[in-house]
Amino acid sequence: MRIDIWSDVVCPWCSVGKKRLERALADFPHRDEVEVVYHSFLLDPSAPTEPFETAQQMLARKYGLSLEEAAEKQSGVIAVAAELGMDWSRHHDSPHVDTVDAHRLLHLALEEGSQGQQGVLKDALLHAYFGEAANLASHDVLRAVAVGAGLDVGRVDEVLASEDYADAVLADIAQARAFGATGVPFFVVDNRYGVSGAQPSEVFGQLLDQVWTETHPVLATVPGATEAEACGPDGCPI
Repeated sequence: MRIDIWSDVVCPWCSVGKKRLERALADFPHRDEVEVVYHSFLLDPSAPTEPFETAQQMLARKYGLSLEEAAEKQSGVIAVAAELGMDWSRHHDSPHVDTVDAHRLLHLALEEGSQGQQGVLKDALLHAYFGEAANLASHDVLRAVAVGAGLDVGRVDEVLASEDYADAVLADIAQARAFGATGVPFFVVDNRYGVSGAQPSEVFGQLLDQVWTETHPVLATVPGATEAEACGPDGCPI
């Protein structure tokens, strides 16, 4: 089974949705046969590469809120994160920044590492932003996070100094639009079902069971049939 996830590394509900999915996967008996791949999505394609305001200030400006109202909204999702074991107490200071370079590194991790390494980097980027209020547009920050997640420092520097994987980021965004995704997180399971939003773990669990059953059908038992003579791997007990 394959799960493709479109998300941004500065999207709080993307992080919450990721954690809820992971809880569902932890209880899924076929977890070792599930592949998870992350795809790029930009919440704000016009976000600056040099921060001049916090995400909280951006929310207030964009939606016509006071700073207190924006802080209250952030506090709500910080509380949800805490219920999932994530400490976002510094999130009020997270900067509003461009995330293209972070997504390019996630493509590097997938191509030269594995889906596992991509997942490690995804976690590290989310923690850096929500847990440490780090500037994910800074190449110094991105380098430290990526190398800490196991990527080769030479390749990280090469990617950051170039436009490598920029086309892959744009392709991901185009695919999300083709699927009809207007927001993130957006989950696609085995190219069969699309699910939008940070659904409860129970919903993800039901989806996993449903897709697994559809793709791995179990033969029905014939009514009235009982155990009968048969040969097995050790031969025929005649």
